[in-house]
Amino acid sequence: MEKMPLCSRHWMFTLSEVASLNDIQPTYRILKPWWDVFMDYLAVVMLMVAIFAGTMQITKDQVVCLPKLESAVCLTPPASRDGENKQQGSSQPEETTTESGKEWLSTSPELKLETHLRTQTDTLVNPTPLIQDLNKLASSPGGRKTNLDYQQYVFINQMCYHVALPWYSKYFPYLALIHTIILMVSSNFWFKYPKTCSKIEHFVSILGKCFESPWTTKALSETACEDSEENKQRLTSAQSLRKHLSNSSEEGSPSPSTPMISKSGIKFSADKPVGEVPGMTILDKKDGEQAKALFEKVRKFRTHVEDSDLIYKLYVVQTAVKTVKFIFILCYTLTFVTAISFKHVCIPNVEHLTGYTDFECTHNMAFMLKKLLISYIALICVYGFVCVYTLFWLFRRPLKEYSFEKVREESSFSDIPDVKNDFAFLLHMVDQYDQLYSKRFGVFLSEVSENKLREISLNHEWTFEKLRQHISRNAQDKQELHLFMLSGVPDAVFELTDLEVLRLELIPEAKIPAKISQMTALQELHLYHCPAKVEQTAFSFLRDNLKCLHVKFTDVAEIPAWVYLLKNLRELYLMGNLNSENNKMIGLDSLRELRHLKVLYVKSNLTKIPSNVTDVAPHLTRLVIHNDGTKLVVLNSLKKMMNVAELELHNCELERIPHAIFSLSNLQELDLKLNSIRTIEEVISFQHLKRLTCLKLWHNKIVSIPQSISQVKNLESLYLSNNKLEVLPVALFHLQKLRHLDVSYNCICVIPLEIGLLQNLQHLYVTGNKVDILPKTLFKCIKLRTLCLGQNCITSLPEKIGHLVQLTHLELKGNCLDRLPSQIIHCRLLKKSGLVVEDHLFDALPSEVKEALNLDTNASFANGAM
Repeated sequence: MEKMPLCSRHWMFTLSEVASLNDIQPTYRILKPWWDVFMDYLAVVMLMVAIFAGTMQITKDQVVCLPKLESAVCLTPPASRDGENKQQGSSQPEETTTESGKEWLSTSPELKLETHLRTQTDTLVNPTPLIQDLNKLASSPGGRKTNLDYQQYVFINQMCYHVALPWYSKYFPYLALIHTIILMVSSNFWFKYPKTCSKIEHFVSILGKCFESPWTTKALSETACEDSEENKQRLTSAQSLRKHLSNSSEEGSPSPSTPMISKSGIKFSADKPVGEVPGMTILDKKDGEQAKALFEKVRKFRTHVEDSDLIYKLYVVQTAVKTVKFIFILCYTLTFVTAISFKHVCIPNVEHLTGYTDFECTHNMAFMLKKLLISYIALICVYGFVCVYTLFWLFRRPLKEYSFEKVREESSFSDIPDVKNDFAFLLHMVDQYDQLYSKRFGVFLSEVSENKLREISLNHEWTFEKLRQHISRNAQDKQELHLFMLSGVPDAVFELTDLEVLRLELIPEAKIPAKISQMTALQELHLYHCPAKVEQTAFSFLRDNLKCLHVKFTDVAEIPAWVYLLKNLRELYLMGNLNSENNKMIGLDSLRELRHLKVLYVKSNLTKIPSNVTDVAPHLTRLVIHNDGTKLVVLNSLKKMMNVAELELHNCELERIPHAIFSLSNLQELDLKLNSIRTIEEVISFQHLKRLTCLKLWHNKIVSIPQSISQVKNLESLYLSNNKLEVLPVALFHLQKLRHLDVSYNCICVIPLEIGLLQNLQHLYVTGNKVDILPKTLFKCIKLRTLCLGQNCITSLPEKIGHLVQLTHLELKGNCLDRLPSQIIHCRLLKKSGLVVEDHLFDALPSEVKEALNLDTNASFANGAM
């Protein structure tokens, strides 16, 4: 086998390279409307015309020239040619020197051309006859006889090709080729321009995946199934209604059980999973993951292309360029089409070589070039009309806006958003190819479709068994389920009929269906940044059965409206920003509907107590406001809360005890934690609150306790920790009912001897002070169960510690003790776990004491094990 030359191998294309060129067109075929495809075919035909003309011109492009002789020396044409020459109107010489010369000079230009070409071919084999004829011709009058007659005429032909032949005849094929290439480049420029090709490639890739995605087929099939089911239900309902009306004796009074005919459009059923549609298979997990990834890609692609219209502008520009190009080509080709002819007069100014001044030439490609030029003009005209139509289409319709109105009408996806700019333009282009692409693509723009896919994936992942494993017992010993950052609420949740507390956190698409009515034990619901949507049947169940609701939000508008209609709700916890526009606190006036509300917990940044709160004040028993450091100024509305038994005002920047509190005759517990209270002289007014038993003034800036504290005779618990107290007044120990006293983390140096008067004291906290000596009267408080003396300066613990026989918790860590008295063994309820001291102090105790403490501990462990 003969080897291919190196140069040939270098310039030849392989089959794979040629095949790769054909792969480009199918990639973007969906963005090619009929006019672009038609123009591509026209460009290919024009390219073939240009190549054919160029090939013909390269192989056969030449002219043949003969001298124009004087009339005296003109040769007479042969008799056999007279009739033909007269018909052509040509004038030929009357005389000739030889027979061959007469024949060659008397023929028509076409025959001369043919004879000349044949002669040139024959000379390659035997040039003698041509040389003889030329010599004979040269011997005629008016010529210059030389020995280079043949070379003279070849030289003349070459010179006259450049002098006499019009430029358009010489360069038409090359101009046609260049113009055609420019038109072809213009047609595909938007596919190759860097700032548009990436978006187009991404769009085509996503569109193809969306079209072929199993989720698209599944969603549209479900629409068809639901449509047929709904039509069937409507037909059944209509038939039953007609039957009822025909059998009823009373007109216009249909039975309450008769199903009503719905006029609402097709929609996804909230109670029926996709997998339950007849004839449909469960979506494969891999297909579901791919569909979720497609939703994410479509969302990001939309935000990327909707902010500009570069693709649209570039397409308009390239269409305008093609139109301008068409006008330009048409103008100059129509001008020069008549310049292509067979007859040209040439004056090469070489008389000193040939003896002749004028020559008459013929172009042997003139006929073919003229036909090709006319064909090219026809193709250009058709191409131009298509360009004009494209411009008309571009400016006639608003291509930077695209509506899925038809898709919304024909399917259940009524929420498909309209798109704009480049995204809209690309979809308009796709519609010219096949509108089915846009319909299937719209499925991935619908939030309803995306949420349904998430619901299916969620239900596949969170089965009944998996949810059962996540149930735990909370502090109130209730069965609780906490779901965090899911795409929705799994259907299996509503099959947990014994669940008591349901906590939903960071689930933006939470929906509570009618199935929640199966959860008869549910009484507490937590919605943390979860604006749940509730069906009517589910709302009826929650309204009648829900007792406690926790709602955590960022803005007041996120609170679901149905929250304020739960008439049987007992406890409501609101955590978030309740300050909305126009200084309206809780934006809805529906709190007054909560007639059974007893507990209201508000953690926000209020400047006054909302008027809506006062609407439910008559039946509130507990009000908690955690204000996160915002100063609570207006408190007069507190006077309306006559039934409030517990009031907590935390972190409200209060500087004094509000006077409005003294009007709350039923108040039992007051908590003013984390404020800026410096003096509590108003405490004397608490004597009018006969039911007040607990006063919490901890984490403030109180310097002293007034003597009037003794007037609050019913006080049982007093919290004064984390203040700036230095002295405990004697009047404090006249509160005979005091059972709980907390003065830890102050600057107290001495515990007064009068502490022995508190015979009912059970819990005493003096941790974090400067106490160095414990008074012996302290141990007269024989009901003490908790004694916290840690982080002080105590050097010794009196032996009378054994008198506290009910002591269960003793904290001494952080003092200056060197030993513990052995009498601690008499504190029979004290265990090692309740004794908080340094290890060396415990180790220094007598062995029998340690055994007694350990014995109690071991016994407790044994009882716990049993």
